[in-house]
Amino acid sequence: MNGYWLAFVLGIIEGVTEFLPVSSTAHLRIAQALLGINLDDEYWKMFAIVIQLGAILSVVVYFWKRLRDCTTSFQEELSACTRALFNHPLVLTLVAFVVTAVPSYLLSRVIGENLESLFVIASALVLGGAVMWGVDVMCAQPKIFRLEEMRVTHALWIGLVQILSAVFPGTSRSMSTIAGGQVIGLSRAAALEFSFFVSIPTMFAATGYDLLKTLFGSHGRGTASDTVAGTVTMGLHEWVMLGIGFATSFLVAWAVIAWFMNWVRARGFVPFAIYRLLVGAVILLWTFSS
Repeated sequence: MNGYWLAFVLGIIEGVTEFLPVSSTAHLRIAQALLGINLDDEYWKMFAIVIQLGAILSVVVYFWKRLRDCTTSFQEELSACTRALFNHPLVLTLVAFVVTAVPSYLLSRVIGENLESLFVIASALVLGGAVMWGVDVMCAQPKIFRLEEMRVTHALWIGLVQILSAVFPGTSRSMSTIAGGQVIGLSRAAALEFSFFVSIPTMFAATGYDLLKTLFGSHGRGTASDTVAGTVTMGLHEWVMLGIGFATSFLVAWAVIAWFMNWVRARGFVPFAIYRLLVGAVILLWTFSS
């Protein structure tokens, strides 16, 4: 397949799956394998990470008014120095991000190794699907319906749960955030919205870090993830493919966010759990047979 078409197809897959609780990482890695892309190829490793930034930008655009209002209320509470400041949605987002980011960075070698294992990815899809199904059924009576009702302890818990999605690709960051939120009493809509909020700093940091390594090289720790960048030669062809994937993931993800918000309020997450179980089982069978 032509490189530009590959970039377009992978951009669609990223845009569709980034915010659905089915793991965009798993789908990109599986798609790359099915399309004959070498999973050890340094450019495509970097490509899969960087196009996520396009999807994350769609969150900023979609929630622009909500983010603007949160920023305004944060400034007001900061000026007043009220205790409510510590439970502000922006503070909670930062707390969850830091709790996830630090251990994930320290475990970068394990993450790099798991990214190359379809068995790990498929297993995480199956286990995550089972957990999501159980949580969605058992936590049908939420106590928290708005982010403004959350507390720091809730953000700490969700940040810890998110580490699983970083260490075990296929778990899904959104699945971890949503299921973790439902366990502590968040409604489906509140858990989903917080998942979107946390995705902004999390994915900006991850994609920005890998893009800088691509542009300026990698020095220092020598972990498995360092090979994702620093050894990639970027010519015009490679930059154009990256741009196509980036733009496609942005546009597709923007549409998916709007649809997903409405779907969740009415139907819940069980269909996605079933999908995870089926896809994970198929990939496990494929892995064992090959």
